[in-house]
Amino acid sequence: VHTMLTSITEGILCCLTGKSANVVVPIESSEPSDGYEFVEVKPGRVLRVRHIVPERGPVPEEELSAPEPGRGGRVHCKRKITVYRNGQLVIENLGDVVRSEILHCQNGNTEPSSTVEVELSDYNSAATSTLAPEPKAAAPGPQRRRRRKPKRTVAIDCERKISSCKGTHADVALFFIHGVGGSLDIWGSQLDFFSRLGYEVIAPDLAGHGASSAPQIAAAYTFYALAEDMRALFKRYARRRNILIGHSYGVSFCTFLAHEYPEQVHKVVMINGGGPTALEPSLCSIFNLPTCVLHCLSPCLAWSFLKAGFARQGAKEKQLLKEGNAFNVSSFVLRAMMSGQYWPEGDEVYHAELTVPILLVHGMHDKFVPIEEDQRMAEILLIAFLKVIDEGSHMVMMECPETVNTLLHEFFLWEPDLPPSESPPSQDNTPPLDNTSTPTTDKNPPPPESQKQNK
Repeated sequence: VHTMLTSITEGILCCLTGKSANVVVPIESSEPSDGYEFVEVKPGRVLRVRHIVPERGPVPEEELSAPEPGRGGRVHCKRKITVYRNGQLVIENLGDVVRSEILHCQNGNTEPSSTVEVELSDYNSAATSTLAPEPKAAAPGPQRRRRRKPKRTVAIDCERKISSCKGTHADVALFFIHGVGGSLDIWGSQLDFFSRLGYEVIAPDLAGHGASSAPQIAAAYTFYALAEDMRALFKRYARRRNILIGHSYGVSFCTFLAHEYPEQVHKVVMINGGGPTALEPSLCSIFNLPTCVLHCLSPCLAWSFLKAGFARQGAKEKQLLKEGNAFNVSSFVLRAMMSGQYWPEGDEVYHAELTVPILLVHGMHDKFVPIEEDQRMAEILLIAFLKVIDEGSHMVMMECPETVNTLLHEFFLWEPDLPPSESPPSQDNTPPLDNTSTPTTDKNPPPPESQKQNK
């Protein structure tokens, strides 16, 4: 009750003064401290970054610039993407497609090419039915088939080398990007786990979140503004082989970077990221209310987030929410973030052009992202593997950290098989991962099975 009254009082003051009560001020210091750095991506725009560099001995220059010789496999990425005027998207996979054994075998193989046909998300059923009427009775005599004219055609033909990324490799870096209302603290379990394994990890606070500066202008929170922030950090910290891990809205920034830097982004993990659709802000949303009204409603919004973001709503989950500094942003920032999600380029074709291996992780109890959206994403992507965690929800990396960490680590270590004629002498004595069908749990999880949509 006290929290509610305080929020209402601050909301009234916000309406009278035109200023948000809980504004995160810019950070003046830029000196690194306990693994935290403050990076000025633009004049006056400062982001907090947790950057953990493992302690290693001197690394030879040749080892720093190249992965282990002879390791990894080359996948022929060849596909034809055709968009027709009636909203139909046809994807023809003409090269190698990696099989679903990616995460419960030592290596994966390839399967024959295939074709997938889907309807573009921005075409509704009414428009489709108008463009595709019932066929009329055929007239006698030979019929001539009408040839459809494509609206757009994209051809991809390249080879990608996919190799195991170990914590001992100095040319590997892991980037963790959170979503709306979160902070780098939601990745606490992952950052600690992978840094102990020797990985270099980088996790920023988005603008207006955590301890990053919070400009009081809505244009500072558009997708494009935030994406340029992530580009600046990527160019600053990137190694030769980089793995991007995104959660929710953060997945869009991982997709953007993977599309912009295909040679440097080695693998991608999408956690509850949703479908491969262009971003467009909702016109009928509670976040379109005035900032002062949102501020009054902030306790209700926080409770709603707890209820929808976690499979359970006990004391443990409340503590996780507090420790993760999640949903602790100003009403102005929250409103600007939701209204700034405009990215028309990020459609199905944009995602279909990605050739990087992608692991999709979905919490079964997620009330923000339906599982059908992640299934559609797996269907569109070239090399995609979908894993559903039964015990998790939207904040699955906080609810089931051991399961998620094990799953991610297996994906980082995975590499496809080389053809027998090209296989180098085996130098890796690592035993094959156990292929078990036991359901995953948060305690002592077995190597999880993965599921991939047929292409």
